[in-house]
Amino acid sequence: MVDRQFVLKKKEKEQFVHLMRLYEAFCGVRVLAFCVMSNHFHLLVEVPQRPAEGLCDRVFFARLSLLYSALYVDEVREQIRLRKKAKDWEGVDEVKEKYLYRMWDLSEFMKTLKQRFTQWFNTRHGRRGTLWEDRFKSVIVQDGYAARVMAAYIDLNPVRAGIVKKPEEYRWCSYAEALAGKDAARQGIGRVMSEFQKLGGRWRPSRSWRQLIASYRVILFSDGKEQIRENALTHEVEVARRGVSAVEAEEIQKSGGKLSGSEILLHRVRHFVEGAAIGSEGFLEEVFLEARSRFGIRRKSGARKIRGCETELRALRDLRGGVG
Repeated sequence: MVDRQFVLKKKEKEQFVHLMRLYEAFCGVRVLAFCVMSNHFHLLVEVPQRPAEGLCDRVFFARLSLLYSALYVDEVREQIRLRKKAKDWEGVDEVKEKYLYRMWDLSEFMKTLKQRFTQWFNTRHGRRGTLWEDRFKSVIVQDGYAARVMAAYIDLNPVRAGIVKKPEEYRWCSYAEALAGKDAARQGIGRVMSEFQKLGGRWRPSRSWRQLIASYRVILFSDGKEQIRENALTHEVEVARRGVSAVEAEEIQKSGGKLSGSEILLHRVRHFVEGAAIGSEGFLEEVFLEARSRFGIRRKSGARKIRGCETELRALRDLRGGVG
């Protein structure tokens, strides 16, 4: 937020989530995890490839109806009908492309979400001008383990900030929404946690929702456990990192099954914001090769260790500040 003001209250957070889901559906992206704080937000977004065949008219108009009035959609429908009648197929594509270019695109999704929320916020509070201090920062996250670590990092934000003791107590995050039964949040966590198997010719989740959320809960409570240390000067025990109590974390671990095995969330890691890409060494090499022209000739490889953490994950950028 501009000047990093804590201006997002209950109503603002509710509206942000509402708009997020609306533009998620319009753009065809998938919000896998999210957390809306008082002056910033975090999103883990999956962006599918644009389908080669485009969208059929039924789906196309359904998406338009999410953002535009019935009268406006009818006008677009009539434009397309007249072009089809004249067999002007290029004209049909031209009309549709005015809207399709905004779909399956992270930048367009983020730009529209931030702009529309700013318009709503300014109207509500009688202000003018930009609301967001900077352009959004993004990193590429590998599917699987890296995505699960990132999702947990996002859901643990209010715990790390000392706002709540447990992530489910903060209603504006994906974990709390999933526990509340919201389908979109459940699908997001399910997508992050699922391992797929081929059954009857189709790919289906290999575990039930109960199994998926139990595994995710273990990750959250393991990685979100409060850390304490002895003060070198006073020799008193103090909190080194806020989080869920050690007792609660251990209880979840015992009842929930496997430990997460992730050490990276024992720290607040800048790589999640500024690392450019996160994943395995092999994944980072692929990203590096695809973007080779963006790096200097002296750069020979893509993967860089994340300093200060014992983890198999790697980042595309070497942030010498390490973790903090």
